[in-house]
Amino acid sequence: MIALKIEEVKPFMAKLLTNTLFDDFILKEMEVQTFTSFHISGKFYESFFSKEELEERGNSNVLWKDTRAIAFSIIRGSKTPLSMKIVFQLPENLSEDLINSLGGKIRSEDVGGLFINIRFEKNELNIITGTAIKTFTMDKTLDREWDDWVKKFLSEQGICFLEQ
Repeated sequence: MIALKIEEVKPFMAKLLTNTLFDDFILKEMEVQTFTSFHISGKFYESFFSKEELEERGNSNVLWKDTRAIAFSIIRGSKTPLSMKIVFQLPENLSEDLINSLGGKIRSEDVGGLFINIRFEKNELNIITGTAIKTFTMDKTLDREWDDWVKKFLSEQGICFLEQ
């Protein structure tokens, strides 16, 4: 787990809200405080969709691309939010790739998820990484690899950050 302070908040928010950069990430939770609190749980309700729509969709996760426009409508305006929290999970296919690159040090079924927590408070934006492992292990290889993956991902997108 690492904490990264995003140096340029406005460009990051533009990429988050108006770009497809995070679209394939699973949205686990979002909370925004403006004049009131807005909360999106990230829970997917299959009963909302027809069988055909579910087949076309191909997954039963709430992705950022499903809610990005809603988030943008809540956040846009002349005032910045009082606070914001977004929890993303790396999609299963990318998680599998990262886990497989470790050469069998950990099994994919033992990993509950790889997470990016975005937090905006007091005009500062921070990203905190996290891993959920279902079994006890002293091996921190996955944590380090995930942290490195996130830093590389942000760097490749031109997002400036300071490791705290």
